[in-house]
Parts: sequence; C-alpha cells; structure tokens
Amino acid sequence: MAKIVVNPKVVCELDPAFVPASLWNKAYREAVAASSDKLDIVIALKRANGAVSTYKTAIFKHEGENAALNFKYVERIVKFLLWMKGGWQVIIAGCDALADELKAVYSEKGARAFDYEFMGERVYDKTFEVVSVPLAKAPESQEISVKLGGHLDGCRIGFDLGGSDRKCAAVVDGKVVHTEEVVWDPYFQKDPEYHAAGIRDSIRRAAEKMPRVDAIGGSSAGVFVDNSPRIASLFRGLSKEDFKAKIVNLFHDIQKEYNVPLIVANDGEVTALAGAMSMESTGVLGLSMGTSTAVGYVNTNGNITDWLNELAFAPVDYRDDAPADEWSGDLGCGAQYFSQQGVARLAKCAKIDFPEDMPFPKRLEAVQAMMKENDPKAAAIYRSIGVCFGYAVAHYSDFYDINKLLILGRVTSGEGGEIILEEARKVLQAEFPELAEKIEFRTPDEQFKRHGQAVIAASLPALN
Repeated sequence: MAKIVVNPKVVCELDPAFVPASLWNKAYREAVAASSDKLDIVIALKRANGAVSTYKTAIFKHEGENAALNFKYVERIVKFLLWMKGGWQVIIAGCDALADELKAVYSEKGARAFDYEFMGERVYDKTFEVVSVPLAKAPESQEISVKLGGHLDGCRIGFDLGGSDRKCAAVVDGKVVHTEEVVWDPYFQKDPEYHAAGIRDSIRRAAEKMPRVDAIGGSSAGVFVDNSPRIASLFRGLSKEDFKAKIVNLFHDIQKEYNVPLIVANDGEVTALAGAMSMESTGVLGLSMGTSTAVGYVNTNGNITDWLNELAFAPVDYRDDAPADEWSGDLGCGAQYFSQQGVARLAKCAKIDFPEDMPFPKRLEAVQAMMKENDPKAAAIYRSIGVCFGYAVAHYSDFYDINKLLILGRVTSGEGGEIILEEARKVLQAEFPELAEKIEFRTPDEQFKRHGQAVIAASLPALN
C-alpha cells in the first residue's frame, strides 16, 4: 500500500483540497488493522517534574513503500502530542528505524527545527532529543494535574492579553465592577517597554475601580511556566536578549509591586475553566478563535493538567501543500484555520480583495460587517471554517476525552460564529455520529466572549 486516500462526506467550500487529519488517520489505522505485517509501537514524551505521556498505536512493518506512510502517520502524531502535551524528549518504543528518521527531522537543522528549539531550549531548558527503545522498555504514563481557578472572594483583577487588544476586569466578591478593552499592537514591537507599560497600565486602571487589590490573574496566548512566559506570540518581535532580560520576570515583578497572589495562565486554559465553571461540567475543551488558536482542557476529574495545549501548532490538514504557518513553517496547523489569519486566508479564496498591508483584525472586522449585510462571500468563509472545525474536533477527540466544547474568540462573534458551529455539527453527524451524540457545543453570550477571559482569569489565584 503506497497511499492513503480520503473522501470527506462534507467538502470545505472555499478550500476543497482540505484533507482532514481525522479521516486520514482513521483510514491509515483501518489499513494497518487489516494488514498481516504490522508493529505495535509506543510514543512517549517526557516533560518536567517526572511527567510522562504515552500514546500506543500500530504501524505497518517499516519497510518498502509503507515506510513513508508510517513516517507521515507517526510524525504528525508526534507533532500533535508535542504541542498538546509538551516534551523535551520523545521516545519511540518498538521501531528503531522510524525513530532515526524522526530524529533527523526534529533536529537543529531538520524540518522541525522550530519545534526542536522551542520544546528544548525555550520551554524545558534542555536539549531536545528523539530516542528509541525496545517495545518492552516503553515508559509508563505519569500525568500531573492540579486544581486551579474558581476563586471569587475579595477584590480581584483579571487581564487577558491578545494580539489586537488587552482586556482587563475588576471583580469584587464575584461581581464584575469594571471591564475595559484597550487596542494595542504587540506582535512586532521591538521595545519590551511597550509590552510592560501596556500590561501595567491595564492593571492600574482596574485597580483604581476597587478599594484594594487582593489577587491578580492573567490570561495570555503562549506557554507559561511558574508565571514566566516561555513561548508567547505577543513578544515575538523582541530579541532573545530583551525577552530574557525584560519579559521572563515581568509578572514576578508585578506580583512584588502589588504584594498579592498572582497567576498567569495560557488563555486556552482559562477558556476551559470558564466552560467548566459556567456549565458545572468536566471533560471540557475550551477553544478560542482569536489572534491565534488558543486551547485549554479541564479533564474528566475536573483538573487542569501540565499539558501545553498549544494547538495553534498542531496539524489538522494532511495535504502535502497545506497552508504554511508563518512562524513555525509547518503545514496544515490549526492557526491557519481557526483564527483571524484563517479568516484572512479564506477571504482570498472567496475573492475578497483586501489591501496586502491591511491588518488581520481589520480584515476580520470587514468580514463581520459583510456578514451583517448578508454577503454570501462572508457566509462562505464561516461555512468553510465550520467544516474544517468539525473535522478538527474529531481529530482532537482522538487525544482528549471531550464532553463539552466551549468556543470563544473574536472570530466566533456574531452570526458567523453560529454558522461555524452549525457546519461543525453537520460534519460530526455525517462522519462521526458517536461524537455528535457525545459532545455538546457551547458558546457564551457576546459580552462573555469579549471579556469573559479576563473575568475568569481573575479567579485563578487563591487568597493567602
């Protein structure tokens, strides 16, 4: 067998070449299951504090024309797991030859050099590596989860840092007394004082609305370890030297200035917390379609894990010429489909001619204005996002146990958001009826969509 061919029952209107990862993997696994020449393997990822995640699967015997299929299948899963769970070491148990191929790709000069650097040096402060062991030596899973959020007592500040605006809220004993949204443009600013001054300004303005400050919670895209940003698109314009000198300890400095408990979390985690709190549920995957794709997860025990959940970098489209992520260079990753830049990409497919220098947030606003005028081109954009999202939800379900799916973010505002969910449901009903029955889609009201992240972020710290 030399090729996996998939035929989606629901075709993406503006991007018909889209190859859903969920369908490709399903077809591959069915082919392997029917084969007499197959191998069991285990993919394991080591993180900090002894945490280990494992993924068991089967592949064809790794030789001849099937070797390329095996590589595509396993490499895409490794890529997904790295950005879902994180890891400085990937262990392939059961196939040395496949491990050697992955090692070459996930290296300093390989095609996944971005992942090599970020997972190693930037996130875990280690040298990233791929190693192989016999199947019998495969590590056991050692997952870590913690309770976080849901604290409403006292005078709290919550902030949410996005790529086009920063939001801040003042909350007193669970009552929101102030919310504010300030436009900013942090992405390619080279002076770290721009970011620091803006964040401090929003916190100060919220503090002025309360008699005192008891706790501060924050939400932002990126990877945070002990309140220190390790990967954050907001600061991508800074040099490594300025990032380390001025940003890594920024939130520690703010904590000292106010002398109160302070926690900063990935904005996807805050989305998931919002869903878990509002729905009184567990197994909640929260996804925010905004400047990028932010994801968080509250597991079926009601806890937050130590996973990264950075699915902006996780592949959802397996075609060979899928859109490239402008940061990592990889193809078919979530940020190109479920974000402002995804809207801008599809706008071109819909023959909407925006000026090349028009910022993505402005293009989204223009598409939303067109949607209010019942423009068919705008509706086609949202339908296309919805179809891709439906297949992506099925893909996510291969890795997460999802009961509720909470969707937020600017892209989901207005009627367009309803179209996205309607199309996603159609995909699940047509292709994955068991998931359509299990997973409940939820969206908060418009005010919560825009400011809910900041309000829920305020609940992150417990008072000392």
